[in-house]
Amino acid sequence: MTLPIDYQDASIGTFDMAVIRFRDANQHDRLGSLVVNPGGPGVSGIEYALNAQYVIDPDVLDRYDIVGFDPRGIGKSSPIHCLDDAQQDASFSGDSKPDNQDEFNTLVNDAQTFAANCVAKTNYLASFTTENTARDMEQLRIALGDSQLNYMGFSYGTYLGTKYAQQFPTTVGRFVLDGAIDPTLDVYQQNLVQAQAFDKALANFTADCLRRTSCPLPKTADAQFFADFFTSLAQAPLTSQESPDRPVTQSLVVTGAASALYDNQVGWPMLRTAFEEANNGDGTTFLKLADAYSGRNLDGTYMDNQNDANIVIDCLDWYQTRSNEGVQTHAADFAAAAPVFGPYVAFSGVVCNSINEVLNIPMSTDQNTVRIEKTATPVLIIGTTQDPATPYAWAKALSNYIVGSRLITLKGEGHTGYGRGSTCTDAAVDAYLITGKAPAKNLVCTH
Repeated sequence: MTLPIDYQDASIGTFDMAVIRFRDANQHDRLGSLVVNPGGPGVSGIEYALNAQYVIDPDVLDRYDIVGFDPRGIGKSSPIHCLDDAQQDASFSGDSKPDNQDEFNTLVNDAQTFAANCVAKTNYLASFTTENTARDMEQLRIALGDSQLNYMGFSYGTYLGTKYAQQFPTTVGRFVLDGAIDPTLDVYQQNLVQAQAFDKALANFTADCLRRTSCPLPKTADAQFFADFFTSLAQAPLTSQESPDRPVTQSLVVTGAASALYDNQVGWPMLRTAFEEANNGDGTTFLKLADAYSGRNLDGTYMDNQNDANIVIDCLDWYQTRSNEGVQTHAADFAAAAPVFGPYVAFSGVVCNSINEVLNIPMSTDQNTVRIEKTATPVLIIGTTQDPATPYAWAKALSNYIVGSRLITLKGEGHTGYGRGSTCTDAAVDAYLITGKAPAKNLVCTH
């Protein structure tokens, strides 16, 4: 599809958005299209739709065309570019927790270099907002010929769905928002709550591990143990048997550990292996986890631009309320609230300050707080109680924000709820998509 770069000024020009449609061979009694977004921002909707048979129930596939698209700035849709592969490696392995003023100054300089690279390599950078992507999605609905947009968004995809519902409430069709994001937060609030959720997920992992006879953690393992372990890696990184030329640094281990907490069924066993290896100075599994999270291939290339896009789009979407000095001052808040992961996300606002500065975007304390009062179809929201990436409190907040929505609470671990083993959750979502009827009241489900 060819779409405007700027919906307020068509003279700026157009960009191409990549779209794909999956149609099941067994389709019958077609209900229309179901547009999907897997999250990020930065993850390809094209790739997600190509795997529709593995992520969406067959009863739904029988009734809908599954439509995936790469949002503007992502994948095949005029991708944002900032860092090359070697620079990505340096960014992921570099120091994300400055412990003194010199290290903080280096962090600021790196952020300024990143922002300058983004502007130099990507035209019209300020246009890559989720608000504009929501407008693109309305043009996609029109092109598909559907009277309403049926949509399934996960994680960041819930924010995209929310922005669509704000602008086009009368064409909201069957909407499933899974792993919800609270749209009213600023960067500081969002990062603080998320850090606390990851610390809680790590505590849950630890409790589960210590019940096992083969747990590699000491029986006294607590938040201080993990904080000390991460800190020790600043001076003595782990090594990898498979990549002996790559030190497994503090930042890579933190990234690997956090990525494993997204999924208790696959991630937790890998995290136990990672800690067992780390007891012998081996960081092989931690490196595998970090590389899988960042999309790094075995040959050192990165599969797409999701890392650059994630940073830029997040910074454009979420209002930054603190200067670099304020970020530095508030780092103590993160360490107190989430002693394990907090210190590593405390400084994420620095790169947003650099992007805002180079794009001349002023600071603001006015994150969107206007509720969505009425949508054409009730929206279905899913929140998992122990979700580390999109904490359950955000699902409750979004269900209040979108008036008339229904909330499915999934009691369990991991990120998002649909297709994760809860018959209760999956059946409610599938029935909603097929019949258009939302649950009569909020549901509570278990695995």
